[in-house]
Amino acid sequence: MGERWALGPAAGSSLLLCSALLAAGCTLGLRLGRGRSAVERWVLAWLCYDSLVHFVLEGAFVYLSIVGNVADSQGLIASLWKEYGKADARWLYFDPTIVSLEILTVVLDGFLALVLIYAIVKEKYYRHFVQITLCVCELYGCWMTFFPEWLVGSPNLNTNSWLYLWIYLVFFNGLWVLIPGLLLWQSWVELKKRGHQEASLARKHK
Repeated sequence: MGERWALGPAAGSSLLLCSALLAAGCTLGLRLGRGRSAVERWVLAWLCYDSLVHFVLEGAFVYLSIVGNVADSQGLIASLWKEYGKADARWLYFDPTIVSLEILTVVLDGFLALVLIYAIVKEKYYRHFVQITLCVCELYGCWMTFFPEWLVGSPNLNTNSWLYLWIYLVFFNGLWVLIPGLLLWQSWVELKKRGHQEASLARKHK
């Protein structure tokens, strides 16, 4: 039972790397959002962190998977994916579904996150179109990562440890469900408000 609650050096270094990316993303996002509302500043902080994860962590995963596999690779980011692979073994060896999804995530989601950051900072009219597209892509990625695995009984998932289940699988993946969901709601509220404003103006000009 004690081993299930142990936080080893590999887990510690992986969590520190994630924390460093989070700190970098928050710092950059809050700086870009100067003069804006608190909500918009934290949206930018999330998007900066999101893009860093896509390009730095997931981009490296795609590279390692294409040239070989994570299990046989060395380095800090390879160690992070090896650690995560203790919770989901598909990330250790070349799984075509996972690698295909990650290529799409790095290229499309990473690009959309950058476009959305630009659209918010420059107050572009297409901001919420890009925001909705990005959120739907990220929710789809989470669905396709886990639902096929659940349908066959989750043979690659290790849920015997609180760390693997609640931190690696639930918490880290849950962020990419919860926050895109909240951003979709934000876009819905904003577009609804604009629709009411346009309808009100149209009635005044009749």
